[in-house]
Amino acid sequence: MAKKKKAAPAPKPKAPVKLTPRDKKTMASLRALADGVVTAAQKKRDPYVDIPSRTLSNVKYSPRKRILEMGGAKNRRQLFDLSQAKAYMRTMLVASGCKRLLDEGKTTSLRGLFYMLKHTIENTKENTFDDQNECDTIIEDAEVLLNSIREELHLYAENRGAMVGAITLTDRGDTIDCRRMGSGGYAIPSIVEPEIIELDPKKCDAKFILHVEKGTVWQRFNEDRFWEKHNCILTHGSGQPPRGVRRLLFRMHNELKLPIYCVLDNDPWGYYIYSVLKQGSINLAFESQRMAIPEAKFLGLRSIDYERCDLPETVKIALNDSDRKRAKQIAKYPWFEKKRDWQREIDKMIKNDFKLEVESLIAKDISYVTEVYVPERLEAQDWLD
Repeated sequence: MAKKKKAAPAPKPKAPVKLTPRDKKTMASLRALADGVVTAAQKKRDPYVDIPSRTLSNVKYSPRKRILEMGGAKNRRQLFDLSQAKAYMRTMLVASGCKRLLDEGKTTSLRGLFYMLKHTIENTKENTFDDQNECDTIIEDAEVLLNSIREELHLYAENRGAMVGAITLTDRGDTIDCRRMGSGGYAIPSIVEPEIIELDPKKCDAKFILHVEKGTVWQRFNEDRFWEKHNCILTHGSGQPPRGVRRLLFRMHNELKLPIYCVLDNDPWGYYIYSVLKQGSINLAFESQRMAIPEAKFLGLRSIDYERCDLPETVKIALNDSDRKRAKQIAKYPWFEKKRDWQREIDKMIKNDFKLEVESLIAKDISYVTEVYVPERLEAQDWLD
């Protein structure tokens, strides 16, 4: 007679996840959203959510705070409106996925949440999401709806950016000495909230932060040990810095009282990167209060540097129509519009009809940017604000 197989032991119940104070606040917002649906159903009313509008017309610049802020306009999203039902369903689906992450004390990438939520609706050929962009847009809606940045929803993006310098921090309980991170530096994570990254003023000897636009330029500063010679922290964000880099810069500036100087290209893209770091993003204005750094200074290449640094003709990069149009748009930003130095800077670049990258300084000497250009600008306080 065959022996009966023993039944597999029942899985042990998981211990409840201990929520941080920030998690509790986010969880309360998610539950309030769900409660609103239940209440509407009980009263036989059409469930809806009012999502703050993320359009340019609903963004304003606060001269007092010197950051971009969202206005009060909202868009109503209703379940029983055929034109809005899918977006409403997706909003609730994203909120449900984020609650699950908080319940389990786990995080996932934007891509991971997309796959968590993507499926074909039963008895239909309709998918909840067809591509990543559809999901990302709803995540941004959920952020403004819940007044929570995505990091508080336990979501992260791909890491981009690195840091090295005179600071020791704690990352999920691990002590990280940023003086001993080798040629690659400390990879700045996407989620840098206080529960993950702990900053201690007593463990920071730096006098300032030097943020450079690109990893290639950052590598030159790191190899020349600029951070050691000038007692600073050196960061980069691989071009347009991701939110993790912006958020960490914000925290170090405010919690450690470190000034921030930005070494960026002399082109409309470099100006725009500086604008986002300083005033916030037009598309994500709801984040400005936790990311924008109005005191950040532009220490990048200037339109006068072709003559001032005696650079060769070969470093010029001709402006195209898109560059000219973008430069004129940036000149009209309210935080640049009334600043004569910025108006002269942008006007000079347009009249030059060429742009300059930071790497063009290599034409002088491979270490000219680290040994001459930036030290001289810092000493003379020659920057744009």
